[in-house]
Amino acid sequence: MIYFLIALVAFLIDQGTKYLIATQLMIGEQIPVIGNFFLITSSRNRGAAFGILQEQRWFFIVVTVVVVVGIIWYLQKIRRTGKKMLSIALSLVLGGAVGNFLDRAVSGEVVDFLQLNFGSYTFPIFNIADSCIVIGVILIVLDSLLDIRREKQASSTGQEQEEQL
Repeated sequence: MIYFLIALVAFLIDQGTKYLIATQLMIGEQIPVIGNFFLITSSRNRGAAFGILQEQRWFFIVVTVVVVVGIIWYLQKIRRTGKKMLSIALSLVLGGAVGNFLDRAVSGEVVDFLQLNFGSYTFPIFNIADSCIVIGVILIVLDSLLDIRREKQASSTGQEQEEQL
């Protein structure tokens, strides 16, 4: 199924970039990409997004296993519905979740390296897996909003047809 291939590609890109960062840069080392706005910064995170829930390795492993099983089950359930955006979104979340899961399971920490600065504000450092998860979640929300819109349009079209009868 193409959607598992998308998840695999996301996973491989994530793991490849993390490997390069972990083997080529010392923790804290930075490479400016776009001035001080975008930097490659070698960092490690033992928690979740934005560094919350530090040192909760087993919690993340259990939650990720449940999420991964749920996504695989749901991808199988919707595979013939023609919901391409939702399937791509779930694939991205799956690839990202497995990427961060592997880091936590093997070393107890996630390699982060993408840093964005907005003036004096530094956005928490993240990685490709995090990006895939965020993009996937945005696409899931967008798909849901489009479904609601389609249902409202179908409902109003049905009411108009009833009124014409």
